Formats: sequence, structure tokens, C-alpha cells
Amino acid sequence: MTTLRETWLRPWRWLLPWRCLLCGAAGADGVDLCADCAAEVPRNRSCCVRCALPLATTAAVCGECVRRAPPWDAAWAPFRYGWPLDRLESRFKFGRDLAAGRTLATLWRREVMSLPKPELLLPVPLHRVRLRQRGYNQAHELAKPLGRHLGVPLRHDVLSRCRGTTAQTDLDAAGRRRNVRGAFVLRAGIALPAHVAILDDVMTTGATLAECSRVLKRAGVQRVDVWALARAPSPRG
Repeated sequence: MTTLRETWLRPWRWLLPWRCLLCGAAGADGVDLCADCAAEVPRNRSCCVRCALPLATTAAVCGECVRRAPPWDAAWAPFRYGWPLDRLESRFKFGRDLAAGRTLATLWRREVMSLPKPELLLPVPLHRVRLRQRGYNQAHELAKPLGRHLGVPLRHDVLSRCRGTTAQTDLDAAGRRRNVRGAFVLRAGIALPAHVAILDDVMTTGATLAECSRVLKRAGVQRVDVWALARAPSPRG
């Protein structure tokens, strides 16, 4: 059934047709990517069920999870962090390219979720200083359309980043863990359901998601899953 919003948008889509954000060709299938560029987006079909680390074949746990079990219960990352998704993600996260964010959110919504549906979805929060600098929380912007699509309630006021941290990009796995240790707290007076999912844009070592998971587990949440748009191929270390 066509909604009023879809009816209103139809002439604008004719006047402003979809354009590939990567090569400038005509967009396809209702997204700002051409068919060729969309086909290059790397899916994470074979991975560790526990941490979503890309593997040659799917496994319940990878060697890293055997060596150091993560504090969450399962992970969902439908894409691998590589070309051309990494270019779109960088433009969205650091270049304020909202069209790239819209494209990434659409791609994510079209993927089949491989885990049980949680009762609550929580985006990883930004510190207020970083949020003011960037203008938006990329995890929250990805979570909003995904939560609506899956019918999962979303709240951005449950977890809070209580202190600023340095950028994780140039840190090794141990440094990333130290960097986010104690950086998140739960807001007081909020009742949490038994099953919660935490969402971030990219999962590299998992340090940020792990710290959020520990906070939720200590608060009594029975199952915590982590969702990320993309999983980097490097292990947690």
C-alpha cells in the first residue's frame, strides 16, 4: 500500500533521480548506488557467531573468542569493513555526508537479521563534546531506521558517555580497551528488559561494545547482543 509520504516523494524522485555516491552513475534499486558499486559492498556471510569476525567459514566461536570470550552473547555485523563501504562510512561519520548515511542505513535494513529480536536497541553514545563537534551521533542515525524497520524500540538516553576519550583509530587492541574503560554509565531510574542489543557503526576490536556490554550485564540484563553495520577483518588482539 502506498503511503502519503511515498506519494509526495514520487515527483521529487523523478526530478532528483538516485545518483551513485561513488561513481556518479544512475542509482539503482531505490538507493544512491549504481548496480555495479552496490554489488561490490562486501557482505559478512562467513563469520564468528559470537563476535562477527570474518572467517573462511561460519563458526560458533573463533580462536579469539576461545582465547578471550567477549562479554556480549552474540554479534550481528552484516557487512565487512572494506571498499566501497569504508568510503561511504568515512564520508558519513567524518564528512557530514547524510546521503551516505541514508544509503548505509538502507543497505542495512535490507539484510536479514540472524539473531533473535531484542526488546530494546541502544546506540553507542558519543560524549557531549564530540556530539557537539560532529552534529549527530552516527550510531543513533543508523539505529533509528533499523529499529523502525524491525519493530524494536530504540532509546538513546539509557547509556551515557561520562568522559571523553581519544580516538580509537590509532590505538592497538589493549590501548582501545584502556581508552574506554569506565567511559560509560547507565542513567539512573531506567528499567531494562532481559534482552538488549547495542548498536555501533563499525566494530574493529570490539572494545567500545564490550565496555557497554559490561555496564548492561552488571545492571542485570540477561542477554546483550552487539550490532554493527560492518566488522573489520582484524582480530580483537
